[in-house]
Amino acid sequence: MKSTFKAGLVAAALGVLALVGVADAQGQSSPLTYIQAGRVLADPATGKVETERTIVVENGKVLRIEAGYTSAPGANVIDLKDSFVLPGLIDSHVHLTSQNGPKGALERFTKTKSDYALDGAWYAGLTLRAGFTTVADLGGANESVFGLRNAIAAGRVPGPRIVAAGSAVSVHGGHGDDANGVPESMVHLFRDAAVCSGADDCRRAVREQVRSGADVIKITATGGVLSPTNAGLAKQFSDEELKAIVETAHAMGRRVTAHAHGGDGINAFLKYGGDSIEHGTYLDAESIKLFKANGAYLVPTLLAGDFVAREAAKPDTWMVPAVKAKALEAGPRMLDMGRRAHLGGVKIAYGTDTGVSPHGENAREFALLIKAGLTPLEAIKAATIYAADHLDLAGMIGSLLNGKQADIIAVKGDPLADVTVLEHVSFVMKGGIVYRQD
Repeated sequence: MKSTFKAGLVAAALGVLALVGVADAQGQSSPLTYIQAGRVLADPATGKVETERTIVVENGKVLRIEAGYTSAPGANVIDLKDSFVLPGLIDSHVHLTSQNGPKGALERFTKTKSDYALDGAWYAGLTLRAGFTTVADLGGANESVFGLRNAIAAGRVPGPRIVAAGSAVSVHGGHGDDANGVPESMVHLFRDAAVCSGADDCRRAVREQVRSGADVIKITATGGVLSPTNAGLAKQFSDEELKAIVETAHAMGRRVTAHAHGGDGINAFLKYGGDSIEHGTYLDAESIKLFKANGAYLVPTLLAGDFVAREAAKPDTWMVPAVKAKALEAGPRMLDMGRRAHLGGVKIAYGTDTGVSPHGENAREFALLIKAGLTPLEAIKAATIYAADHLDLAGMIGSLLNGKQADIIAVKGDPLADVTVLEHVSFVMKGGIVYRQD
């Protein structure tokens, strides 16, 4: 069984390698690469754009940035003189192994974990080619998500660097319990070990996720839009359960982030020391105070709200009535939520919940962040330095400072004037390896 699964992953890797056009067939970057860039935003923290610069890359890292267009004998030279160059983008909330749509309900019964992992290999390629060189995958079967993460890290499958949560810690019958909507006789087949009830059981669930390989703990603190239930969007864990989850995650060296729509769930989670909130639809003034007091990040996922609202409004929507009602209620509220959070000084990390919306369209979040009041530079910071800080990877990614990973993208226009040009990336390098050059 293991050998068959591995063979399938290798076959998928070869197919996606053909798609992305990796420069080096052995998966290794050239010893020395000179990227001649017309304009460079090397450190979004400063907002400074420099012209006619050469980024020198060695062993997958930025060695230095030189003035002018330079090169060296025998070095690989990449001509981006007509382009705007910036660090690889970071999406703090994706689901690489799945994508919503009309077949989703049926696929729960017809697809295996291997199928989802191989779907993930394809979606990972699309995500990387879209300019996202790092993502946080916040929900999917442990075997599928962790296997994909490990295969990408080993260079067997091209895709973004993955910070993986695996299965979300959820309450019985709540958002994240995959046994919702299945016959009683099949509950034991669909319910994940990360589903829990009671403080002690939730401690167990967190520890099991760490044992299984989770980089971060993701919980579903409130109801969710896409759960096929009428359970609403309010708090679903008890205070005792939330406190136990956060304490246990931190004790085991893991950050913990919460899917949360209802203000009661947001505030309770932050009160007990949670590190970040995904969505945040009904955050209130108390929420903003708690965000700022804790230094917690908000990942607003405006694209998910926009997408589900548009899908729910279609006469032939694939959504069941319970999901449609929640989508029409919550989706349109998210843009205003983002606006209020930004005005309130909440730290924002870029995240889309892609998998709800189609993979490869992650950059559409930028335009929505602008509608929520961010400037183009603030939106780019959210997808680079702030997302890197949020994921505890600031020393590795988020800027093109010396010694950081050579995660580099380019576009033909100026994203500081029109952020939507980031929807049309023309060059992608991750760790010194070129995956796209149009």
